[in-house]
Amino acid sequence: MLSVRLICVGKLGEKFWKQACDEYVKRLGGFCKIEVVELPEQKLPQAPTPGQIENALDREARLIQEKIPAGAAVIAMCIEGKALSSEQLAQTIGNLAVSGTSRLAIVIGGSCGLAESVKRGARLRLSMSPMTFPHHLARVMVLEQLYRALNILEGGKYHK
Repeated sequence: MLSVRLICVGKLGEKFWKQACDEYVKRLGGFCKIEVVELPEQKLPQAPTPGQIENALDREARLIQEKIPAGAAVIAMCIEGKALSSEQLAQTIGNLAVSGTSRLAIVIGGSCGLAESVKRGARLRLSMSPMTFPHHLARVMVLEQLYRALNILEGGKYHK
């Protein structure tokens, strides 16, 4: 069974975000072993300098690297990543499984994104859209798309 670790920088604040994530985690339990790991977002001043942002992203990158399971294929969520349809995402995950990958780590950065070192280490840079979304919503969207992709692979009826 596929093991997926969703590594997220930042905590879910509002109850409705947590409820939405919990629903998809519950649904995903039938398709994979899913674990959501939350890491603290580094504190920045109101108007941070580029250097302060880079330092914060580097500190977050070290925390992220510690949470990536050994041998996992990493998917970094980033705006400049590749946009895939749900079917293409399913095919990508299916191809990883066929090639012997049993662990997947999906990384969602905080409000400043992800350090280049995390992106460079990723098997796939994935974008939901050229639009920017709050990382709370991105987490729900990633869980939903993962559920949809695994459902497609199983021949389920969720995807229409």
